[in-house]
Amino acid sequence: MQITETIDVICRGDADQNPIWQQACVDVAQAISVIDWPHGTGTFKLNPGTKPHANGVMPIKTPGINRLKTLGWQTERLPKELAGIKMGNLDAILETQTGMVGFEWETGNISSSHRAANKIIHALLTGGLLGGILVVPAQSMRRYLTDRVGNITELRAYFPVWSAVQLETGVFRVIAVAQDELDDTVPLIPKGKDGMAAR
Repeated sequence: MQITETIDVICRGDADQNPIWQQACVDVAQAISVIDWPHGTGTFKLNPGTKPHANGVMPIKTPGINRLKTLGWQTERLPKELAGIKMGNLDAILETQTGMVGFEWETGNISSSHRAANKIIHALLTGGLLGGILVVPAQSMRRYLTDRVGNITELRAYFPVWSAVQLETGVFRVIAVAQDELDDTVPLIPKGKDGMAAR
């Protein structure tokens, strides 16, 4: 899989110079680079299908999350500063004695993307994270995935809103990703069974 765009929607203070943040960015780039389809092939090939939105999304992130685990990230966690607040866990957290970075891979609809962004920004505001990263499909990939999946095109309009958040220090990065190539001979990525995931 390839990164097509990297946007620091929020970048305050010297958070982007923090070695923990810099290491987290290296880890995430590596995790994205190992995402493949079919799994085990080393390349992310996407079957465009005969109809729009032919592929699911849930299995896509699996190799990347597994790589983050091997690099010392913890999965399905929230910073303690958000304990007691009713929100889902982050996909992964890099926790150190001097700071924490959160990671979310979008597998839901556009509303899910907004929740993920707000979760990260909430943690930045409370001091639970020094940085957070949200990965979403690029426009060139979106058309082949589940209808209404969260994506860079629809989120971009909200970047000015998030960038206006008053924060002394912290980074919120959005990364857009896409397939390495299209190939109508590989299997379609399985879809979920409920809601928009089935479309």
